[in-house]
Amino acid sequence: MGETEAHSEKHEKEEKDKHADEDEKGEEKTKDKKKKDKDTKEKKKKNPEDKKDPTKLKAKLEKLESKMQALQIKKDEILKLINEAENNAANPTPA
Repeated sequence: MGETEAHSEKHEKEEKDKHADEDEKGEEKTKDKKKKDKDTKEKKKKNPEDKKDPTKLKAKLEKLESKMQALQIKKDEILKLINEAENNAANPTPA
């Protein structure tokens, strides 16, 4: 029996070491990823003339309006779900 106990303790130690190595690698990966994100997300320099160009302003406006429309649809769906939930809570059906 002494052999199996020593073997299982050795196995447990190997597993702990393995997990510790994985944790260190995971931390390195997240640091590398954050650094990579910063490198790729360089801000676009704003052109002050864009504020005076009517075609670019109209494009911005259309983009905003389409986003607002999508958000309004989501809002309506959520309100509908809230109303249904409130109605079901107020009028529970007998089972």
